[in-house]
Amino acid sequence: MKFTDGNWLVREGFQIYFPKLIHEVVETDGKVTLYAPCKYINHRGDTLDGPLLTIKISAPINDVIRVQTWHFKGGKAKYPKFDVLDQANDIMLEETDNSISFTSGELLLTIDKINFSLSFKNDNGTLTDADGKGLAWIKGPGNTTYMRGQLRLGVGEHVYGLGERFTPFVKNGQSVDIWNRDGGTSSEQSYKNIPFYLSSKGYGVFVNHPEEVSFELGSETVSRSQFSVEGEYLDYYFINGPTPKEVVSRYTELTGKPALPPAWSFGLWLSTSFTTDYNEKTVNHFVDGMEERGIPLSVFHFDCFWMKEFEWSNFIWDRRNFPDPEGMLKRLKDKGLKICVWINPYIAQKSILFNEGMEKGYLLKKPNGDIWQWDLWQAGMGIVDFTNPDACRWYQGKLKALLDMGVDSFKTDFGERIPTDVMYYDGSDPQKMHNYYSFLFNKVVFGLLKEEKGKDEAIVFARSATTGGQQFPVHWGGDCDSTYDAMAESLRGGLSLTTSGFGYWSHDIGGFENTASPDVFKRWTAFGLLSSHSRFHGSSSYRVPWNFDNEAVDVARHFTKLKNSLMPYLYGQAVENSETGVPVMRSMVLEFPEDPLCETLDRQYMLGDSILVAPIFNEEGLGSFYLPKGRWTHLLTGEVMDGERWIKEKYDYFSLPVFVRSNTIMPIGTSEETPVYDYTANVTFKIFQIEEGASVKRKLVDYRGQQAGFVTVSRVNDEIEVNVEGITKPYHIEYIGKEKISPKLGETKTKLIL
Repeated sequence: MKFTDGNWLVREGFQIYFPKLIHEVVETDGKVTLYAPCKYINHRGDTLDGPLLTIKISAPINDVIRVQTWHFKGGKAKYPKFDVLDQANDIMLEETDNSISFTSGELLLTIDKINFSLSFKNDNGTLTDADGKGLAWIKGPGNTTYMRGQLRLGVGEHVYGLGERFTPFVKNGQSVDIWNRDGGTSSEQSYKNIPFYLSSKGYGVFVNHPEEVSFELGSETVSRSQFSVEGEYLDYYFINGPTPKEVVSRYTELTGKPALPPAWSFGLWLSTSFTTDYNEKTVNHFVDGMEERGIPLSVFHFDCFWMKEFEWSNFIWDRRNFPDPEGMLKRLKDKGLKICVWINPYIAQKSILFNEGMEKGYLLKKPNGDIWQWDLWQAGMGIVDFTNPDACRWYQGKLKALLDMGVDSFKTDFGERIPTDVMYYDGSDPQKMHNYYSFLFNKVVFGLLKEEKGKDEAIVFARSATTGGQQFPVHWGGDCDSTYDAMAESLRGGLSLTTSGFGYWSHDIGGFENTASPDVFKRWTAFGLLSSHSRFHGSSSYRVPWNFDNEAVDVARHFTKLKNSLMPYLYGQAVENSETGVPVMRSMVLEFPEDPLCETLDRQYMLGDSILVAPIFNEEGLGSFYLPKGRWTHLLTGEVMDGERWIKEKYDYFSLPVFVRSNTIMPIGTSEETPVYDYTANVTFKIFQIEEGASVKRKLVDYRGQQAGFVTVSRVNDEIEVNVEGITKPYHIEYIGKEKISPKLGETKTKLIL
């Protein structure tokens, strides 16, 4: 929200109050409280009247400083609150006549006591600072009040994140409201709003408010990032890196690490699509057609019309089209498939569940006690109140019946259009619940899957999210068109989301709305199968490859098998994500923060720490991409290129710019037919361009994510030494461009001469 009129004036109807100085400092229980009047104190009479801001400084973990600021503290507590790590870590305090400094790990906050200002530093120097306007209490029209924070944006500094945003990847110059909306991928609206941004200077800011947070990122004041909330209280965490990966890791330490998805979820998902006509015969035609054409399929998804029209959600199979759902699911599972079905948290009036939910108090109510209803999406629909524990168990009970029938996962759609003119069972504030509802929805469903299937098998396919939602993977990008433009905007959204602490991201291969041309579909297929999760899905037309052309079938087969063979590498990256919070699919700046040319790249990404992918976004088949410093090897052809340069090359549909960076050990599996197999048996460790003096280590995991051993490679002159630890099954070593060798079991050291 903007409060000023240009650089000099305040907008009509607003009054802004800034802290002028620190009047008193109180330290208790590892936290420091500052009292900051909004006028200078020249004599005792100046202590009368006028606002006094209360500022509390604490450190929940090393290298994180929390800044809480109140004007009035007497307001009734409002819920919900984000589930954020809240503890008082030791903070070093130093005070002089002129300043007070707080140190947490390598992060230093200094506040000028005489003329209020803030400065955040680490070992590399000043990260950012703020003048006396860095904190403010604001009176607005109609007795509204706001709290605002500001931090300086340095010359050349870029900021990223704020959830899945389809606008430019670099957020400088944008105004962003953190408010979940169902707006598709072609607007400034977002399904997944996260009040966290990452700076290219190696720090992050998390604004700890589940309600609407307004960000002005170099927009209202071009040299400032600004964040504001309505009310009398502002709470934000300043997170040190110094690397972007460390910032994201610390953010997820505060808000929750992603769970480890099951290995089968990384395989190819096929959907019925949305408004298409389908029954068991159609489903079998799709599934058998994929098998006949040699395209490995892992998951089959039933979209909305597995339930009867006008009755979403009733969680009852439409037996007009599926007369024997139990038998059908068994037959599909006998073919080796996992099953996913579409659900949402809305209950249509025609649903058999509506009266039950209404009578038992399980649906959101208006302030007058009526059930909140509208006709947008489903006629007369109500919304489940997930703040009611009985409603949660009721909802889970309906889903458990589907799990008992053979369903393995749920596509948790919607959850964005949550009204604010409602009452919640637990008294939650509707403004704070609007975004937070998505967290509760996915937590309820993921929790059931974890309880019934086990933690190693739990996965949802979710659309809406807020802070903490990364704990319940996987998320997909929502409703995009079937064009190159939509493909690019989808990627921007995915990179913004994973930069915001989400480990995994998927999208509708070929686009959702309308139908892609064969050209777009084939290019999107390569992109989709080189994403963390991969799904063919659409709206009004089937997304089976043979509906496009015969070559699309070959392209789908080619990239699905490639992805399955990469599973020892990909699943190792997933395990690291569950441990560190660093996303599997990540922006170039996250992996190469020292390279300024990577700071603005949004048409290429890293799949894990070693594979660079640059999807093709044009009919000419022209790949335009940048390789950072080092030697890069094309994953499919073995061609080696020097980095630190831009490259433009043409690629057919069976290739694209997909390069492995130097100093990489990549475990490649034996199976192209399934993502689930023994990653530790006959694995090939491909070694790419080890530089002189380098020593590289790679952990090997099995398909359940358990550590199975390590491989370490080092180079001295033209001699490569390979050390193996803990691997008990046959394996192979291949230095790219050299003959593959198979050491004997028990040998822990192998030498290669280049």
